[in-house]
Amino acid sequence: MRAEETLRRIGAERPLVHHITNYVTVNLVANTTLSTGALPVMAHAREEVAEMASAASALVINIGTLDSYSVESMLLAGRSANERGIPVVLDPVGAGATALRTATSEKLLAELEVAAVCGNAGEIATLAGLSAEVRGVESLAGDAEAAASEAARVLGVTVAATGETDFVSDGSLTLAVQNGHPLLGRVVGSGCASTAVVGCFAAAGGSGAETVAAALAYFGRAGEVAAEKADGPGTFEPRLLDALAALADEPSRLEDKFEIRERSNE
Repeated sequence: MRAEETLRRIGAERPLVHHITNYVTVNLVANTTLSTGALPVMAHAREEVAEMASAASALVINIGTLDSYSVESMLLAGRSANERGIPVVLDPVGAGATALRTATSEKLLAELEVAAVCGNAGEIATLAGLSAEVRGVESLAGDAEAAASEAARVLGVTVAATGETDFVSDGSLTLAVQNGHPLLGRVVGSGCASTAVVGCFAAAGGSGAETVAAALAYFGRAGEVAAEKADGPGTFEPRLLDALAALADEPSRLEDKFEIRERSNE
């Protein structure tokens, strides 16, 4: 399904996207979801996450600020979403940086049916069993294309490894998304925001490689538009939200601006 069609469905249906995310980027994630045309809810209390997930059209799990309480909430929400066939999108923030983050990512993947995994090259390489260098929550080294295709093969889900070029793979088809701008790397939470967009697209269009690639191309194109009038990272962030909203309102402006290339998995 093309981005234009998916964005029109998001705008018409206004799907609820449930985020269990980290407190560093929660505001940007919520506003990104809203700018894309979906409705965000940021519920994390164990007493309500299952009920909230059951009412949503997609669940996005982000492990950026971990503790044992939040992990239990993630599992409760994820099981509820799985019971109802609601897509679950996982952002394994910092996997490979600490044992807790790596083990939590592996636990969520083992115990939940995850539709798509979105992370940077180092995080995805870690989950694929490849060598990677992760410092804090940033990827310092790793082959994003190899990580995406191998992780998709090993995990059996759609995987996106983001970076200067984003690579999306389902294990047999790999797509390279070249939309974006360097200023996206200078705003804390841009990765979390891109995963939020994937959650919005999953709510309306599924979690196949082409849909996830379209979500990332839309987000990257918004970054390009925002950078045209931004003076730096401080003015870039609000302009990014403006660009996401403008492109969602007029999705016909998108299609000829996408830079998505099919890659060989041989």
